[in-house]
Amino acid sequence: MPRVKGGATTRHRHKKVLKLTRGHRATKHALYRRAHESMLKSLSYAYRHRKERKSDMRRLWIARINAAARIDGLTYSRFIEGLSRAGIALDRKVLAEMAVSDPVAFSKLVTIARENSRQVHDK
Repeated sequence: MPRVKGGATTRHRHKKVLKLTRGHRATKHALYRRAHESMLKSLSYAYRHRKERKSDMRRLWIARINAAARIDGLTYSRFIEGLSRAGIALDRKVLAEMAVSDPVAFSKLVTIARENSRQVHDK
């Protein structure tokens, strides 16, 4: 069987890694071994942060809903409780968008939630 040299395959693999690490600092974009380490780390960060972004967005939506509900005198937890008791099934993404783009409709939801909340009015 003839001897096969892997020069072309190795060069293609190296070029692929160096292309992925464009924009990295120092030798991490120029030297293959450092670039390969950097690429593995960056791809794992990208995978992990795609998962984290979902909770970041949920946190942002909750902050927006809370701010808009407090303008009408109701806390976030009481607002969500009141909506669930009223049978209104809107997710946080829609509620946050409504709070920003349509405050009048959101105020109506706050009124409904207040009526259905278990909050004790006189202490």
